[in-house]
Amino acid sequence: MIAADHDRASDEPIVNAMSIDVEDYFHVSVFDGLVPRSQWDSMESRVKANTLRLLEIFDEFKVRSTFFVLGWVGRRHPDLVSTIARAGHEVASHGYAHRLIYDQTPAAFREDVRRAKGLLEEAAGRVVCGYRAPSYSITPRSLWALDILAEEGYTYDSSIFPIRHDRYGIPVSGRRPYRIVRGTRSLIEVPGSTTKVGPVNLPVAGGGYFRLLPYWWTRWGISRVNRLEHRPAVFYLHPWEIDPGQPRLPAGRLGRFRHYRNIEHTEARLRQLLTDFRFDAVDTIVSRACEAGYGAATTPALPYSW
Repeated sequence: MIAADHDRASDEPIVNAMSIDVEDYFHVSVFDGLVPRSQWDSMESRVKANTLRLLEIFDEFKVRSTFFVLGWVGRRHPDLVSTIARAGHEVASHGYAHRLIYDQTPAAFREDVRRAKGLLEEAAGRVVCGYRAPSYSITPRSLWALDILAEEGYTYDSSIFPIRHDRYGIPVSGRRPYRIVRGTRSLIEVPGSTTKVGPVNLPVAGGGYFRLLPYWWTRWGISRVNRLEHRPAVFYLHPWEIDPGQPRLPAGRLGRFRHYRNIEHTEARLRQLLTDFRFDAVDTIVSRACEAGYGAATTPALPYSW
């Protein structure tokens, strides 16, 4: 791992990365099979209203964020993408059809990310540089996706979570931004945030962990990353997570727990988070990391070959 840290005064607060994975409630991986993609256009869409609510909150707190927008959302709501861009936020890609990468062929994945990038760039009126996979689904069996992302013009990825999980994770991955070099191509990886306790990486990045666990866990984890490692945390959330009025879908018990638990408290927790910490968009964090020395050379953060 490259040893350089952010060059900052000791009393200057760390600026963390805020990110939103813009998808509707019925896009979530736990509902695969319950809501076929052929039915998406007939479902009640709530993503626009929920995302506009997040934009209002960020404006109130003077926070700039990265919005990893699903291509399907960009096709259905191009005005939402342009609104995000006009408000000064970064528009990035969440792929088009919310398919787990390791369930796709390389050719299908290439078409998915190419289609999403084109749609989002047209709506936003600017180049899309970043990508985040649905459900962090770049794992040891889908590392080939990193080559395709670089070939398709993405300059950074935020799809690797250095933890153990039943759906995702590369626990031996680097925990801070690093550059992946493959021949003449390179890509900066911005992993989901963890705090290391002994040999174990514990997730503190947001999403379900933000809802399911007490707020003090997120506050403790981000503070620990900032204080002990002197680097920013990468936080993420979904628009549906601030929407307790969304339709309830008949998932299994574990799926219902993961999706709906504490959803009525998320907005208040987000407001508290924005009060307790400073945030900016992922592209700003990537830029600062590169200036400070991250990404200056190949990092041996992924021991797998592909």
